Amino acid sequence: VWNANRRKCLILICRCFEVVEGLHCFCLKFKFLFLFLYLHNHLSIHLSSSMRRQSLGRSTRSVSKMVYKVVQKGKGHSKLEALFNHPLYNLPRPELQEDDWLKWEEDGYDKAAWTSDSETHPPWLRFHLGISRWELYDRKDPNLAEVTHYLATQRILNVVQKTGGTQLKLLMSFPNYGQALLKPMRQSRDAETDVNLFYFSDFERHNAEIAAFHLDRLLGFNRIPPVVGRLINMSTEIKEITTDRRLSRTFFTSPVGNMCFYGQCEYYCSTEHPVCGRPHVLEVSLATMLPDLSLAPRRSWRSPWRRSYSRTKQAQWEKDPAYCDTVKQTPPYNQGSRLVDVIDMAILDFLMSNMDRHHYETFEKFGNETFLLHLDNGRAFGRHSRDEPSILAPLRQCCRIRRSTLLRLQLLSHPDFRLSDVMRESLARDPLKRVAPLLSEPHLSALDRRLATVLQVVRDCQDHHDDIIYNDLEAGAS
Repeated sequence: VWNANRRKCLILICRCFEVVEGLHCFCLKFKFLFLFLYLHNHLSIHLSSSMRRQSLGRSTRSVSKMVYKVVQKGKGHSKLEALFNHPLYNLPRPELQEDDWLKWEEDGYDKAAWTSDSETHPPWLRFHLGISRWELYDRKDPNLAEVTHYLATQRILNVVQKTGGTQLKLLMSFPNYGQALLKPMRQSRDAETDVNLFYFSDFERHNAEIAAFHLDRLLGFNRIPPVVGRLINMSTEIKEITTDRRLSRTFFTSPVGNMCFYGQCEYYCSTEHPVCGRPHVLEVSLATMLPDLSLAPRRSWRSPWRRSYSRTKQAQWEKDPAYCDTVKQTPPYNQGSRLVDVIDMAILDFLMSNMDRHHYETFEKFGNETFLLHLDNGRAFGRHSRDEPSILAPLRQCCRIRRSTLLRLQLLSHPDFRLSDVMRESLARDPLKRVAPLLSEPHLSALDRRLATVLQVVRDCQDHHDDIIYNDLEAGAS
């Protein structure tokens, strides 16, 4: 019937959609929304490029409007809850098979040494066991809140400086072998990056790590390990318990009586760039550690759009507008979802103005058919007054984007689900909110401005290319 008269079929679907808007049963409404998205995804592939563009926009606006009406009928619902109740955040998932779970030999952990009174696994281990081929965690998993609560409240047993990297990072140990990566507060939330600094010379920010985790979750990616803020006492929770002599030797008291240290690293580890408490209390971010590499090896990939990290040289992608044509012919970007995975990551980085994405990682067990880990986001949210368009080069040059990503971006541009509003609400759940908002209002406003830029780039691509949508909502697509 569709092939015989496509336009009438599309009109019929839209009329059915209008009828269902009058139903009083919430369950029926949501079931119909899933059906509508399914039909749209399968039938719209036959439309011309202009009709696809118009139909995609109409369907997104209609779905957003209808679900918002449903949510508003219930009292006490927030914009964040309404967003996560939206069908685009509750799409059916393919059933996971045995080899789709990240598992390892049970001997990797000594269960007998756990100090918990419960027979269940500690939260961090349940997080590890919940990692699958397609995402780092399930947003609906109640263990996610338990992991962040664990990191924010558990007693710190030991602290050592983490090796590698260019800036100061500490490895915190908790009961039951729990571990987290600590990044300290180096500057105020309102301090913008000096315009004369190169992207590789900037401080890393503790609040950027926290905000990146929340933004990644709001975009529906679920590819950043849980991060939480915490206030720690530098004397009793670092200096007095550390077994790292090199770290302990760098502690000193500032002229105004604040406890400080500087550690040892490539950048900003000196008495001229100390980390200081007030006088002993320090704000930090704590990121959940991934399974040990000996248990779950990861592969590091050089990003095709890596910057030159030079003050004078440009990378190849900065000089060649057709650079993506070469990338598309290079494994693993020549098949599967890897190219749109990198574009997802570029969109995330552009929204938070992160220029420091030189590598990404994947779990070796899953080969090339898996998600990308969005790790190390400390140089994000450095400037709110200026955007960096070069971060969007993968999207501009390739003109390719996931359908689910585009639909969620369009939804987050709607006033009822505005990205800045849901981000503000999400960040308000972090323990450091009682000290000060994790992101200043100018940074939140910048998110809306940058989101509009991303959608404009997509529209420009649609004006010049016919096939820009990677339809991950089709049956069997990852």
